[in-house]
Amino acid sequence: MSTETIPPQHVQGFATIAAQLADRIGTVVLGKPEVVRLALTAFFAQGHVLLEDVPGVGKTTLARAIASAVRGQWRRIQFTPDLLPSDVSGVTIFNQASRGFEFHPGPVFANIVIADEINRASPKTQSALLEVMEERRVTVDGVPHPVPQPFLVVATQNPVEMDGTYRLPEAQLDRFLVKLSVGYPSEEVEVEVLRGAATRSPDTLEPVTDTNTVGEMVRMALRVHIADALYTYAVRLAAATRDHPQVRVGVSPRGVIALTRAASAYALINGRGYVLPEDFKALIAPVFAHRILLSPDAQLRGTTATEVLDDAVRSVPVPLPDNPQAATRTAP
Repeated sequence: MSTETIPPQHVQGFATIAAQLADRIGTVVLGKPEVVRLALTAFFAQGHVLLEDVPGVGKTTLARAIASAVRGQWRRIQFTPDLLPSDVSGVTIFNQASRGFEFHPGPVFANIVIADEINRASPKTQSALLEVMEERRVTVDGVPHPVPQPFLVVATQNPVEMDGTYRLPEAQLDRFLVKLSVGYPSEEVEVEVLRGAATRSPDTLEPVTDTNTVGEMVRMALRVHIADALYTYAVRLAAATRDHPQVRVGVSPRGVIALTRAASAYALINGRGYVLPEDFKALIAPVFAHRILLSPDAQLRGTTATEVLDDAVRSVPVPLPDNPQAATRTAP
């Protein structure tokens, strides 16, 4: 991250647009403000989101609402066992008229890509999507084709119905910046959903901003200040998961990078141009939990990744602030 200070007016402008986006998306994704905030954090950090939940709780609605609110293009891919990698990335076809090969882009060429039930596709097709997520381009016949920017993949999977599914291995789960669960709505929210079910649609949302502005916000997130002590703090949090007796595989260095990137965007959303330890604490579960592989004994005892992360947070001392501005805003 840059040590350059972001002008306060730019920080405030970022926070204002982020708040407007959250409010606008919240008109169709009711009662889930924290899920919306975390999804926007991933968007601004140029990460990707894995939504694991039962059907019908608004996973696809969330992704479509983000696309509409930023005036972005979105595409939906329904993953099935017979889906081919070329169905995702695109294919080169010979054009009889021009006597040459032409690339026909697949549905990944959009700002928001919804990968519905990603665990129903074969590992080969899953890898095709995950390659685009990492490289942000598709290479067909040796020719690279960059995807539009900004680029966000929102993948969904149903953790209950496992027949005919292909579990995502840990190396592929690591490609997602955050893993979220929408969850069932409260009674009041569900009644409100029923009242507006016929009229409330993500496609009817008025845009708050455009993709060019979002691109500037993404670049601003790269300039957020992170003190050296906080880099050390992030590394020690990851190390605490690796050394935990109930963990077989702890958080990788890629996971630590993901935490700092997410914290930078999260700080700007909260109106700050610098990261605090509280940002790491707020993000450690969605960023780290899916990167931890528990030991068989821990799984038998019903231990969860969240409990391991709570232990890690308690075991690692919080660094003291290195500047007066941060000190006045750090919780005791």
